[in-house]
Amino acid sequence: MKQVWGMTILRLVLGVVFLAHGMDKMKMGLGNVAAWFESIHLPGFAAYLVGPIELIGGLLLIVGLFTRYVSAVLAVVMLGAIFTAKLSAGLLNGYELDLALLSMAIFFVLADTAGWSLDRWLTARKRERA
Repeated sequence: MKQVWGMTILRLVLGVVFLAHGMDKMKMGLGNVAAWFESIHLPGFAAYLVGPIELIGGLLLIVGLFTRYVSAVLAVVMLGAIFTAKLSAGLLNGYELDLALLSMAIFFVLADTAGWSLDRWLTARKRERA
């Protein structure tokens, strides 16, 4: 029971953080985010991928739907952020948050369950029908 609570809390926090980052990118305007990406020598079109991935991925994590797949995509986003934008700043005030988010996402890629979630409910229903 403790693990279920822990996994649920971890998934919710991860989802809320990504949702907030996605909402922030949308509020700034993806064109502005694209311009910032280009200013640090990243392709501007990536902003049009990252913003919605963070927003929708955060929502999906909050409800616990497609947790493993969403977490894998978000882990890739975090790896990209670390190696393209944050690594040169160092661990502190650089990539420490991204590293923590990456670790959380990898946990859910590897975990058998995501605590109380739609994924768990759908799996239970599927087993009942079988």
